[in-house]
Amino acid sequence: MIWEHWTTLHELSKWLICLVMWPVVVLRKERPVTALAWLALIFLAPWPGVILYLLIGENRLGRRRLARRRATRPNLETPQQALDRELLVLDHAVGANMAVAAEHEESLARLVCNLGGPEPCRGNRVTFLADAELVIDRLIADIDAAQDHVHLLFFIFRDDEVGRKVAEALVRARKRGAACRVLADGVGSRRMFRTLGRWMRDRGVEVHPILPVRIYRLPFARLDLRDHRKLAVIDGRAAYVGSQNIVTPDYGHAKSGPWRDVTARVHGPIVLQLQSLFTEAWYHETGELLDRPDLFPPAAREGDVVLQLVPSGPDQSVSEFRDALVNVLFSARRQITITSPYFVPDDAAMLALRLAVARGVEVNLVTPRRTDHPVVDTASRYYWEQLHREGVNVYLHHDGMLHAKTLTVDGVLGMFGSGNYDIRSFELNFELNVIVHSAASVEELVRLQRRYMAQAHKATDADLERRFARRVAIHTAKLAAPLL
Repeated sequence: MIWEHWTTLHELSKWLICLVMWPVVVLRKERPVTALAWLALIFLAPWPGVILYLLIGENRLGRRRLARRRATRPNLETPQQALDRELLVLDHAVGANMAVAAEHEESLARLVCNLGGPEPCRGNRVTFLADAELVIDRLIADIDAAQDHVHLLFFIFRDDEVGRKVAEALVRARKRGAACRVLADGVGSRRMFRTLGRWMRDRGVEVHPILPVRIYRLPFARLDLRDHRKLAVIDGRAAYVGSQNIVTPDYGHAKSGPWRDVTARVHGPIVLQLQSLFTEAWYHETGELLDRPDLFPPAAREGDVVLQLVPSGPDQSVSEFRDALVNVLFSARRQITITSPYFVPDDAAMLALRLAVARGVEVNLVTPRRTDHPVVDTASRYYWEQLHREGVNVYLHHDGMLHAKTLTVDGVLGMFGSGNYDIRSFELNFELNVIVHSAASVEELVRLQRRYMAQAHKATDADLERRFARRVAIHTAKLAAPLL
């Protein structure tokens, strides 16, 4: 009798889950394919489906963080307004003052501004660094020269040879009286906080996790929303931004070979915008507002490069990174070249690439033959095989692990940063990408892309997977993308 009652209650609970989750899913999921995927899972397996939905079905950051994010922009307007008055931020109200070379570049600049991003600014100097050891050496040298402060924000800050070198430099700077602050992702750097992070704290360096994982937060926040940005600001005058983390070049996976990243060392007004992003992130995680005037020294012209930041994250109602990317792809007239380690684009990005090929644009995609994520690897194969069939030149990189995320269009417009060309970077991660509007700097990115292409095998029809079991696995992995 008890067993019969339990069975009845169990069946009723499954029907109740389906009835309750139906409106929840259809009202909160904008993409029909995503809603259908979640509904199919919940109807086929109600209890596992609803648990999975509660874990990863919605981009919930938690009330405290959302409240801080709503409050932080007004609090951070003062340094940004000072930068606007001080120097060289383009006037978005008068198109004639936009320091971009062509109409579609002006349109892109307006798009990013209208989506909530900062305006493009000129007067910058950019040095692209593609050697991992050189990046760390330059960063440590800048930390050793710091007089006022050092701010680091990284997805991975590992307790290894490289991490310890950077940590020792931070401690030296702290002994000289410079304020040293470190933000690192709570998952990507989780082991560091118990060892190297504690060592730095004991010596005066302020170290805080971003989005730390707490079991009690499961009902209130999605745990796989991560901060994927890589950023360093020294004395408000020099900064680093790109794809490289604080970790040895092989990321602890010697078999894959050294990881190939692109990092930019920048000087000029853009540094103050990067400083604003760091102080904003610091406030989100600690509640401390960094608003000392010396954090934002007077901006100075350091060069002629025009840059625009594209910060994005799950706290935004739209994907600023994805929308900027698609806008750039639609503007192409002659050539598009993309490098990305993980390539799982959404429908809009795929359509933009297909239409580019259809209108005669040469499209090149450089992606690793094999990555450190087997499931993503398998899903990526589905997308690049589709693009290969439609005329995209696909290059499978094999000299180390290609981790650089770059885009160039027609040799005059470029983008680089932390964001992969996948749904996770579009919707789930906090990312920081940079648009380059200056042809000379774009040419540097083009040269790096050509180097990666020379280290790759151009895919042919012979590279397409024909084994039945493997093709089933590829298409199955592809089905997981909408559930993200």
